[in-house]
Amino acid sequence: MGASHSREGLELSDESDFEDDEGSTRTESEEQYEDAAEDHASMRTPPVSNKTLDELDSKLKALKLKYGSPETPMNLRNAVKLYLHVGGNTPKAKWIISQKLTYYEFVKTLQIGGDDEDDYESSSEGDEGFWVLKVGKKIKVRVSTDMQLKMFGDQRRVDFVDNGVWALKFFVDDEYRNFITKFQDCLFENAYGMEATEANKVKIYGKEFIGWLKPEESDDAMWEDADSGVWKGSGKSPMTPVRDSQDLLEEFEEAATGGGIQSLALGALDNSFLVNDSGVQVVKNFIHGIHGKGVYVKFDEKDKWSRGSTPKKGLLMRGETNMMLMSPFKEGKPRSTGLHQLDIETGKVVTEWKFEKDGTDITMKDITNDTKGSQLDPSESTFLGLDDNRLCQWDMRDKKGIVQTLANTSSPVLNWTQGHQFSRGTNFQCFATTGDGSIVVGSLDGKIRLYSKTSMRQAKTAFPGLGSPITHVDVTYDGKWILGTTDTYLILICTLFTDKDGKTKTGFTGRMGNKIPAPRLLKLTPVDAHMAGANNKFHGGHFSWVTESGKQERHLVAAVGKFSVIWNFQQVKDSAHRCYQNQQGLKSCYCYKIVPKDESIIESRFMHDKYAVSDSPEAPLVVATPMKVTSISMSGKKRGLGTS
Repeated sequence: MGASHSREGLELSDESDFEDDEGSTRTESEEQYEDAAEDHASMRTPPVSNKTLDELDSKLKALKLKYGSPETPMNLRNAVKLYLHVGGNTPKAKWIISQKLTYYEFVKTLQIGGDDEDDYESSSEGDEGFWVLKVGKKIKVRVSTDMQLKMFGDQRRVDFVDNGVWALKFFVDDEYRNFITKFQDCLFENAYGMEATEANKVKIYGKEFIGWLKPEESDDAMWEDADSGVWKGSGKSPMTPVRDSQDLLEEFEEAATGGGIQSLALGALDNSFLVNDSGVQVVKNFIHGIHGKGVYVKFDEKDKWSRGSTPKKGLLMRGETNMMLMSPFKEGKPRSTGLHQLDIETGKVVTEWKFEKDGTDITMKDITNDTKGSQLDPSESTFLGLDDNRLCQWDMRDKKGIVQTLANTSSPVLNWTQGHQFSRGTNFQCFATTGDGSIVVGSLDGKIRLYSKTSMRQAKTAFPGLGSPITHVDVTYDGKWILGTTDTYLILICTLFTDKDGKTKTGFTGRMGNKIPAPRLLKLTPVDAHMAGANNKFHGGHFSWVTESGKQERHLVAAVGKFSVIWNFQQVKDSAHRCYQNQQGLKSCYCYKIVPKDESIIESRFMHDKYAVSDSPEAPLVVATPMKVTSISMSGKKRGLGTS
């Protein structure tokens, strides 16, 4: 179980630019690279030194040539060798040379594609268009995180995606570093619409986040100290960082009942639930995963639900005996004017609730529990709601404290107990809660805001965006760590800081000052990003699930296309981890385990920590696709989980 290794990270060697006479495939240590541009495999290009390139450049300029071959670079200062990856994640995967000598340039354009492209070089702030990377005549791609660019500083090489997976090999270190700097500047300008000057970067990130602006100046000590008490072994010294993960063993696979699965509602008690087109499938929780009970709650056609749209989310409440069903789509937009309360024990929708404030109907785009473990409380009657510019708490009781039911009114109204309706500009997208009820909210502009459990009016801390919308957010039970999901990467943030009195706090309880540690990014390698499928956007990044103090989340998981991707949490936090060596910019981790499926994944979640058995480091992982759900356990046998 898990992805095969693509061998994409192997060093590209000029000594391997040919195929054996017999055409045989060598071992990994003798990796071969075929030349895609030559008919004869024995033809080789000798290494090109910087001095040779400079001499050739001078001679060409002296000749003042009017015509040049499109395969011969006129700007040799940007000379590179271009490789193409073929074979995907199969054992036959390899790099082939696309062009032995070509060049790259960053240019501005108004469009990509078509015959009448308007390309022009520019360094002026006010010019129109966006930056693209051009490599010879073969590649022209918008500079963005969609490229999934990965750096190999020790090899003077970058890999990226553009209708395939490519690698650029630079001849000298300075050229490699200049490319990275220029790429990051173009990425900033494309994201924010302004030049990547120091002043503009401070304007975007703020002076407090100098570590995000200049990661090399960031203090990583907080990453190391945050969990020192949790991760220490029985001795005096900290545990050795876990570089290897466990095997993944598939335990159960079950077909969905009643239509395509829309969402997964995991329970911490006896049951979990699969919400689909026409009802809710009840499954039993076991220490090795979830398995069907043969119980299916079908939505009653006579109920008001049948006149609405299909539910997209189920939120467990009241000791997991009730579920709030929400269909956040109204007039083609992700909004809902109300929700349905399903009594799981009777299988009936007992109430259809309306969202209303001051006598006016309003909408919500998401709901969540008050705290990370409040779904276990049998008396729970409140939950949180989120819309573009609203953050609030709803109460199912009326103002006199009596729980409303359909017997009281045909359209009961939820009571807005607390919250705030912001004037404009917040563009909230998603939220989550800690064990004590503090709230983290992700926004369209990439900002992540932290609200204390006592006030929803003003954020205690607001982390700047990196240019990509936050589509999902999660937080650890203790509030020390936040995981934000974007289409192309996950962002892991440490919320800890030391106040003026020397006390360690989280950003939920106080303002973090100007020594905020830089975040870390979790990414796919370009090959895996390309192989994930057409719908290859990250979604639903989660920590493993704990609901009591003193326990630490151990893994992170997210879905992307047909892959579930698992990271070792301790490994990601280790500043000495091998992934972080020879990188420029924010540290990016590429060490993970992949669980591939045959169809796009709806959701991937770890079961509650109570289902982690003694010989396993983690509770089972549950992976839901439209037509089936799979449970996967981690064995106690440690084996390599390196870069996939």
